[in-house]
Amino acid sequence: MDSQVAPSLILASASPRRRQLLTQMGLAFRVDPAHIDEEAVTAETPAALAEKLALMKARAVAGRQSGPALVIGADTLVVRGRQVLGKPSDEGEAAAMLRKLSGSWHRVITGVALVQASDGRHIVSHETTSVQFAPMTDREIRDYLDTGDSMDKAGAYGIQGRAGMHIPRIRGCYFNVMGLPLYRLYTMLRDMDYPFPS
Repeated sequence: MDSQVAPSLILASASPRRRQLLTQMGLAFRVDPAHIDEEAVTAETPAALAEKLALMKARAVAGRQSGPALVIGADTLVVRGRQVLGKPSDEGEAAAMLRKLSGSWHRVITGVALVQASDGRHIVSHETTSVQFAPMTDREIRDYLDTGDSMDKAGAYGIQGRAGMHIPRIRGCYFNVMGLPLYRLYTMLRDMDYPFPS
């Protein structure tokens, strides 16, 4: 990659949290959501699934670019025991997810992929963070659901919102729980020789 001219940086996600975090890194980028069928994708482990989905998203967007571009794909999974908790389809499912997370630890795994549109060169990795939820009463779950913050998030919660007051501790990267592990992404961009603004 030419170290003097930065390719267009594209985020293959409509997530406002990921847009916020990329902006926090001081990067100029545009958003082009991938819109892949995630339900049909399988893998042997949650980490492998997160990486596979992230790479599929990045490749889908890279394939429709006409000029130099570096595409960021990401996928975040919430894993309780052996069960992967995706985005809830309705409030009943969101409540059931929160009851499963209540009073226990779970893992948040984000797969991250970078794909260079010009030649398909890519790298993929993932970050894992352990998150502890305090026990939540039915009233606390109801109050949280009433915020409307559950419906577009894996595991039915966002740590940066009101759910944060039910999370006494985490082990690992906080930004990973938001949906984009910043240090992991930074090192991957460096490995792809992306020229960071000075």
